[in-house]
Amino acid sequence: MVRKTEKLEARVREVLKRLDAKYGADTKCYLTHDNAWQLLIATILSAQCTDARVNMVTPGLFRKYPSVQAFADADIRELEQDIHSIGFYHSKARNIIACCKMLMETYHGEVPRTIEELTLLPGVGRKTANVIRGNIFEDPSIVVDTHVKRISKRLGFTDADDPVKVEQDLMKILPRENWIRYNIQIIYLGRTICKAPTPRCEECYLKDICPSSSTRS
Repeated sequence: MVRKTEKLEARVREVLKRLDAKYGADTKCYLTHDNAWQLLIATILSAQCTDARVNMVTPGLFRKYPSVQAFADADIRELEQDIHSIGFYHSKARNIIACCKMLMETYHGEVPRTIEELTLLPGVGRKTANVIRGNIFEDPSIVVDTHVKRISKRLGFTDADDPVKVEQDLMKILPRENWIRYNIQIIYLGRTICKAPTPRCEECYLKDICPSSSTRS
């Protein structure tokens, strides 16, 4: 067990070293935003949708609705049309309006900081909450999206399917200073090489240390 733990720790260190070498330590968020409430809404919109598509919609959306109050007062049918191209627009419009109403009524229009407060907001789960915590407040957090779950399992960092359990497993083995940027780096890897369902193992710079690599005998 000790040897297995040591091997995992060594693999984690080497993976993080190579991720930093390949992508740098930049923690820039992919979703275009100018402040906390814009990132919150953009992240709600990004569920089951690409960041690129969301970024095509939000500039005009934020011009039309320039404040939390404006979203809280929005007509739901009109907002649905405004975000129609993003998908799941019925539930997203409903959640955005309800979320912004709660922000106005409970937090004076400000986005709260703690995960407990954030996850009480309509449409906000742990993933969205951790995006806010990491990118706005710079609180160490691990965002578990489909890329992070898939690739972390392939790397042998977790065997869980539940995002909360994956988050807990990663928090145990990743240094806190890597928590925020791990998600950014893994998204790069997942979009370009370690794809679902078929990863391009022969192109991967982690193939010699990844236990799931098809190039290993």
